[in-house]
This record gives sequence, structure tokens and C-alpha cells, in this order.
Amino acid sequence: MDQVGEAVGLQMSRADLANKIGDVIDQVTVGTENALDSNERRDVITVVLNEFLIAAKRNNPDVELAPDGANKGADPSITTSRDSVDAAKERVQPILMERMDVGKASELPRGELAGQVADIVAEILSDEKMQLNLVEQRDLVTILLDDMLGLGPLEPLLSDETVTDIMVNGPHQVYVEQKGKLVLSHVTFRDNAHLMNIANRIVTRIGRRVDESSPLCDARLEDGSRVNIIIPPLAIDGPSISIRKFAKQKITLEVMEQTQNLSPQMAMVLKIAARARLNILISGGTGSGKTTLLNAMSRMIDVGERIVTIEDAAELQLQQPHVVRLETRPPNLEGDGEITQRELVKNTLRMRPDRIILGEIRAGEALDMLQAMNTGHDGSMCTIHANRPREALTRLENMVAMAGVKLPNEAVRSQIAGAVNLIVQISRMRDGVRRITQITEVVGMEGEVVTTQDLFTFEFEGENADGTLFGSFNPSGLRPHFMTRAQYYGLDRALMDAMG
Repeated sequence: MDQVGEAVGLQMSRADLANKIGDVIDQVTVGTENALDSNERRDVITVVLNEFLIAAKRNNPDVELAPDGANKGADPSITTSRDSVDAAKERVQPILMERMDVGKASELPRGELAGQVADIVAEILSDEKMQLNLVEQRDLVTILLDDMLGLGPLEPLLSDETVTDIMVNGPHQVYVEQKGKLVLSHVTFRDNAHLMNIANRIVTRIGRRVDESSPLCDARLEDGSRVNIIIPPLAIDGPSISIRKFAKQKITLEVMEQTQNLSPQMAMVLKIAARARLNILISGGTGSGKTTLLNAMSRMIDVGERIVTIEDAAELQLQQPHVVRLETRPPNLEGDGEITQRELVKNTLRMRPDRIILGEIRAGEALDMLQAMNTGHDGSMCTIHANRPREALTRLENMVAMAGVKLPNEAVRSQIAGAVNLIVQISRMRDGVRRITQITEVVGMEGEVVTTQDLFTFEFEGENADGTLFGSFNPSGLRPHFMTRAQYYGLDRALMDAMG
């Protein structure tokens, strides 16, 4: 198949490329027990051709596919398999909806429904005198099922494990993040109405709504993926959907260590910090990996502890058996019934938690969280949007002021210094890799200033030929302020070894 890969790189026309694939298939199958008849050969060529074009586009963005899906230089009269399926869908779908009871169909298992839809589609194609090969028919049935049961054009992206984020900017532009880089995908919607239908399908599953009176909504998919939806009149160019996919692979500190997100010494310090019940603030920008790191660190919590999590849209994946998950509630149509994070934090204190995990500090709940950390709920964790540890402390102070309680600045800072033990700064760097750039310890107060010391910092050193950055995770050599606490848990020797 290397020959075919070279052909893609040489910008061959789709027809020539199909012939090349056919030659390779014949070399492999003719005269063997795997010999194919003409229909099977055509189907295999179609599958391999489409896979190569998609892979070529993914691996080399400079290989542009023309609007009909062929490479530059292709005969524009040759339509692609994808175009054939899309054209067939436009004609088949309305007829299919007339012949099926969609309400009852949606209650059937997907496998059973797929069989029924396939039979009806075959009849419709015959009636309409439309020619599709077997592979194209299967693709058509899959697309129709996705529209009926799933999230339509987004389903292939949701099932692609290399995609971590999906960003829909109106019906005709869908970007994805792969390997830390943003790429324009081939996915489109028919029009704004089609996109709105998918948006409503997402939010109604969890009892929320999105319409002109409520054009903003945070939601989650069944697999836990986080979704934000914003529609006109706020989104000028059509509905916008942002999906942060739920990682199927359980990310641990060991995995992060192997992928160079942090050093083995840093991983050990974070494990000890979680075991020693330090109050930890994870700081970072949007998409920097704060929630992933929070999930990884939460695995260090003892299985015998009672944990309460509080989030706007539940996405934490705690592995312990004793977890109570709380989620905020937006107001109803009349503007009543909203339950905020602050109310949930207050309620959590009555639930006898051993640890409180707050998905993200956004506003006045900061004050209640600090009070909880200062009143015996050691080992609590939360995230905050900030670019540096010092900035995280400043933001925390500003959010306490949003609680509407007038406190002197010195009193607020004193609470912060007494509550927060460790700040872990994580960043998504320009090569797309998330790295922990600082582990900073809150030491105490000097006058009116919260004092800190860095335990580890990442020092950028250069860039490799493939565009990835490299640097070193350097320990400061300072004695951690929480050494006494680590000693109480029998972890002081391990902490000293980790600090070098």
C-alpha cells in the first residue's frame, strides 16, 4: 500500500488512484483463496480509496481535497462516494420518514432498527432508480441512523478517539482538535434548522433547553462529554456547539508522566500531596487540561473516604465507591428554580464529606469553599482559570468579593493562605502538549501579602524538528512547607527523595 500512499502524495486524480488501488488488490488476491468477484472488488476499492484520502488529509493538511472530494487535478466530473451518499440521503430521508413510525423506531435497539432501515432503504433506492454499491448503502444507513438516534453528522467525530474537542461554527464549518492542533473537518450540516435540531436533542436529554429566550446552555452527553451551546441572536453566524469529549482512556499521573506532561519527581510530589490531604488548587487556561489533572489526582484519594463533587456540568470520573455527584440547575422559563454552585457548596457542608471537589471556581462559591477548607475539610480540590499561580491567588481573592460579603483584603488573604496549600499550574503549549509548568506551595503571610515558593518549574529549552517543544522540569531544592504533614502520614522520606 506504500505505492498508493505515494500516489496520494503525487496528487493523482481519483480515477487514476482507484486504478492504482485496484492493481494492488489484484496482486494480493488474484489466484488465491481470497479472490474477489467484480462487486466485492469495487466495494474494497471504494473503502480503501476513501480511507487513504481521509488519512492523507489528516496527516498532511497541504494535500487539499477539491469540493467534490477528489485531489487537485482530478476530473471534476467524477463524483466521490461521499457525494453519492450525501445526494442519496437528501432524496431517501424524506421518503424513509414517511414509511416509518419514528417514535416507535427510536425505542428499538440500534441493531434491530438498522436491519429495518437497511431493508426500507434498499426498496427506496430501487424505486428511485438510484445506484449505490454495498459500502455506500451501509454508509447511508449509518448516516440515517445517526440522524434518527444520535447527533447526526457529529457521530463519526464523537467515535473518533483521536478527536478531543469538536467546535461547530454554524452549519458549514466544524473544527476538531487532534493531537493538540485545530483542524477543519469534512463534517457539515444541511442548514441552521438541522443544526438546531441536533442542539435541542443534546439539551432535552438532560432536561435543559435552548431557544431565543435562553440562547446559552451548558450540557453533557450520555458519555459525560461537556457541551456548550450558544444560538442566535447571540451567535451571529448560526448556532455554535463546543464539545469537550469525555476521555475513554483513564488518565493517571503515571500516564501523564509517560507522555512528558510532568516529571516522575513531580508526579510523586502530587501523589504525596493528595495522600497527605493538602488543599489543592489546579490553575490553567481554557483547554489546558485542568479537569484531566484533577481526575488523575483524585485517584490518590482513599477508597474509604466520602467525596462530594460539585460541577456546572458533571464530567469528573472519580473511581472511588463513595462519591456523591452534585450538579447545578439553570432557571426555568419563568426565571425561577436556579441552583448555583454556591448553594451546593453550602449544602455539601451538611452532608458530612471527607473531601469536597469543586469542578471550577467561578464566583462567590470561592468564599464558601475557603471556609470549608479552613474548617476541617482537608484534601479538597478545585480548578480555577488563571495563567500563573500568583494570578490564581488574585482571582480567588476577587471571586470572594463576588460573594457579596464585605471583608477586609487582609482577612481574605489570610483565609486564602490558611486554606490553600498547593497550586498546580498546567498549560497547553504551542506544540499542543499539556505540561505542568509550576508546582507552587502557599507558605503563609508576610504583612498583607500571601507568600509562596515554587517546588518545581518547567524551563523551555527549544524546539525539535517535528515542532514539539522540549525543556526540563526542575526542582527548586527548597524544603516543602508541608514536610511535617507528610511526616504525619509517613510520607516524608518519599517527599525528600522526590525533591532531590
